[in-house]
Parts: sequence; C-alpha cells; structure tokens
Amino acid sequence: MPRKFFALTCMALTGSVISLVSGCSNTSKQKCSVAQSAKKCNIATADLSIIPQPTAMATAREEFFILDASTKIKIDKSLYDGAKFFVNRVSNAGFTPAVVTSCTTVENNSVVFAVDNAIGEEGYILEVTPKNVVIKASTAKGAFYATQSLRQMLPVSMEKEVLNITAIKIPAVKIADEPRFKWRGMMLDSCRHFTEVSDIKKIIDLMAMYKMNTFHWHLTEDQGWRLAIDKYPLLTEKGAFRKDTLLTHNRTLGKKDAKWAGKSYGNFYSKEEAKDIVKYAAERFITVIPEIELPGHSVAAVHAYPWLSCEGKDKAVWTRWGISDDIYCAGKESTFKFLEDVLTETMDIFPSKIIHIGGDEAKKNKWKKCQLCQKRIKDNNLKDEHELQSYFIKRINKFVQSKGREIIGWDEILEGGLAEGAMVMSWRGTRGGIKAAKMGHNVVMTPGSHCYFDHYQSKNKANEPLAIGGFTNVAKVYQFNPTNGLNKEEAKFIQGGQANVWHEYIRDQKYREYMIFPRLLALSEAVWTPMEKKNYDDFKKRLEKHYKRFDTLGVNYRRHDKK
Repeated sequence: MPRKFFALTCMALTGSVISLVSGCSNTSKQKCSVAQSAKKCNIATADLSIIPQPTAMATAREEFFILDASTKIKIDKSLYDGAKFFVNRVSNAGFTPAVVTSCTTVENNSVVFAVDNAIGEEGYILEVTPKNVVIKASTAKGAFYATQSLRQMLPVSMEKEVLNITAIKIPAVKIADEPRFKWRGMMLDSCRHFTEVSDIKKIIDLMAMYKMNTFHWHLTEDQGWRLAIDKYPLLTEKGAFRKDTLLTHNRTLGKKDAKWAGKSYGNFYSKEEAKDIVKYAAERFITVIPEIELPGHSVAAVHAYPWLSCEGKDKAVWTRWGISDDIYCAGKESTFKFLEDVLTETMDIFPSKIIHIGGDEAKKNKWKKCQLCQKRIKDNNLKDEHELQSYFIKRINKFVQSKGREIIGWDEILEGGLAEGAMVMSWRGTRGGIKAAKMGHNVVMTPGSHCYFDHYQSKNKANEPLAIGGFTNVAKVYQFNPTNGLNKEEAKFIQGGQANVWHEYIRDQKYREYMIFPRLLALSEAVWTPMEKKNYDDFKKRLEKHYKRFDTLGVNYRRHDKK
C-alpha cells in the first residue's frame, strides 16, 4: 500500500511544554556525553529485556542514544495520547526535555513520534541510533505500545520516584512489532470478593505495560451483585451483601474443618466508579468488557427480586462457593424485561462493542419443574431445556444487537444452538472454541488448563495459599497456543486469549497479585509474540529483570522458580 505524506506544522504543546532543567552544565543545550559522565553526569543505562518479545528486533552492540535535558521530544498530534506516557516517564528522571507536537522532522538529539499509515493499528516501529530515537505508528494505540517497550528499556529506578539523573543511555535497537492476536485479556471476578477501585487501576496499569488490551469485569454472581442499577436499587441494597463467607475450601462444607468469617460481607460499584475505571482503562488503550451473568448464577438478583425465579421465593445471597440450582425463570416475560433494563443501563456505562452475558453452569432442574418454562418450550417448539437456554440467549442476543452491540458468552452457549453473531469464550478446554470456529463464529480461547490463574502454581500445595485446585505454573501458561487444533482458515476466527482470575479464595490484593504475576507476563507473550519467536529459556532470563521492576512498583509477585 502506498505511503501517505502529510504537511506538518510545528506547534508548542499547549499546557504541556516541559521546562528545561539543568543537566550536566549550566547550559541546557549541552549534550551529556559518556566522556563527561565521570565528572558531571549521572547516567542511567537502559535495558532490552522486553516482554512480550517483539516480532522483530535487531541490536547494535555498544551503541547508545543519550537522552538528557537538551533532547527534544517531537510528537505528531494524532499520536500524542499514546506518546504522553513516555514524556511522563522521562520526567521521573529529574530532567525535563522540551516537547512539541506535529513537527516531526527527524533531527539529531531528538525523540520523534511520527505517523506511518502503512503500519497496522496496534503495530509500531522503534529505532534507536546514537543520533536519535524514531517511533512510527499509524495510531495513538501503536504509539502507546511503543512507549511500553521504551518504558521497559528505561531504568527500573524511574518507575516510582523523581531521581537525580541527568541522562539516560538507551541501547541502539530497531524493533518492528505488532500483536499476533486482537484480544489479549484478563478477567477479574469482583463478585466473590470485592476489588477496590485503586487495586483495579493498579492491575490495569500492569496489564497496559505488557500490552494487554481487554479487561473482562465479572460483576454479577450468586455471592454478590456489584454494579449499581438505578431502575432496580435492591440489586445493590440487598444483593451486594451476604451474611457470611466460607474461608476454607468448598469441600469442607458440613465438616468440622469448615471455617467461616462470622460476619457480613459486601460492597458494590457506583456508576461513577465504573465509568471512572472505563475511562482510566481507555486512556491506556484497554477496553473494559462487563459481564452480566445469565441465566444461571443469579442468586443475588433473586434475593433482591424473588419474582425473577421460577418459584418466586426469596433466596439468601450465597455464602459458599459452587453452582446453585437457582436460575432466572425463562417462562416469565418480566424476566426478559428486567434483563433488558439491566443491560441497557450497563451499556450506558460501558461503551465496549462486546457485552459478556455469561451463560455458563446454568442448571436446569428448576426449568423442568416450572409450568411457565415448560409452556415456553411447548409454545416455541423447543426440544428440551437446552434449547430453552438457547432461546433465552438468542432473545438477549437480539436485544443487545438492537443496541448496536454484540454478545460473548462462555462455551455453554453452544448448547441447544448458538445465537447468530455470538462470540464464544472457550473455558472447558478448547473443544467449544474449536467447534464455534468451525461454525464461523469468533472465539476467545481461555482453557482452564492454561489460563485459570486461580489454580495452584506448585504441586506442593502445602506451601501455597488456598486455591480452587489444579496446577498452572508460568511454564504451562507460556505454552498456551490459542489456535492449536485448527487449520489456517479456522484459526482466523480465533480472536485471542485471556486469563481468568476467579475470587472464591482470593480475598485481597496481595494474594491477587501473587496469583496474577508473573503468569500474566507469560500469557502476554503467548498472545502477542509469533510462535516461532517464543523461547521459554530466553523468557525466564528477561523475567528476572522484570522482578526488579515489580519490586520498585510494589507488586507481590511469585517467582516462577519457587518450588
């Protein structure tokens, strides 16, 4: 495709021109050199341990660009939202280069963010020479991912505090990079145990550093409804709180070793808080996908509004884990009106094209006994309760599509017939995702074997915090290949992969970080880097450098080599 050229206008960045601070001498125009360093310059050396591994990277040994107060940062206006993170990071060094927008002519002693429309939406080219740094991208998103690679090349010490550094040595390198998959995500379950807004933002920051772009937010469950809905205030007044919480494993229920918190538990997000998280994530080029679970996992909603169930009886918000028999009544029109109202308000908060509607683990015992549900089956010539679930999902799908959005659901939505245009999130292995891809539906792969971060990270469970079970360590996550088992044409429907962080046993941020990191880094490389570029031994070497970054950022990670 031919390259397009634009007339560029030099203009100072309004409100963001950074004042020059003295570097190695009294004149800000003097370049801090290696020769000067022994006498006047405090030079920090950068690194090339980038995660995820770029698509292509070439280095020049013993060559560096010296970034200091005399360096000019030149940013095309259209790339500024991505490039500003680099500007902010550099300001932590203790010196502040000048910034201009639109004037992106490459010159000596400059860092240039320039538009190149031949590059894909999330791709970038980054070239560091002794004379300058040039970043090319077609969008602010691509520029942002370039800044994340640059960030990882900058000294770890710049992550937290303003330092007394007068220059930074950035190693000469040329990177041409783009992601393997569009969907690079993580699901956070804020229902079983609530996640504070500040903790979510910290996770979003870390996701962004490793080029993850989708935050799937699980907001409704048997153990708590977490999102304020104006039309149905009891969802949070009653449904957001439970009387107690099981502290031991679910298998201890009814046994002497079962332990309980002995106090009520609950919280929820206001619409303003949810919108704030959406905005915060969007600034880091992360899309927030809300999940409103249906037709199962509905106990908290039924507690708030008992008429949503088949029996019409109040059900206490669950204090234990597992799968409830309770389910939204598929025979009542009022059920669909309720869900349409809830989804309407949800879509007003979350602008994402895709809305997650759950669809998993929906037990159908209550439907079998419900006269209204059986009448629905008969009136619509449905074969059984599986087809009734398909009818349920298809109605919700039609409504969501009428709002210009699309649905995604766990792989159980395949049962009884898949709704037109629905995306499938395959968690019970990859079989459901493979089936959906062969049918021509878009798929996100998230098999429990490789992507469930609530699993133990060691086979020596006695030395690990309580987890749901399983064994998924960093090496296993790194082996994840979302297109395994599909031919080239079928693989086109695989949009990417995702980690799932379920919160039955994850009760606080310290434990949450322990379960997420560094497994998320292994996943980031699995969904960004081409298969032929992946190398686990090399990944482990790079990971060592990132542990130092985590230490500086206050992340409670678990080393990959811990037994």
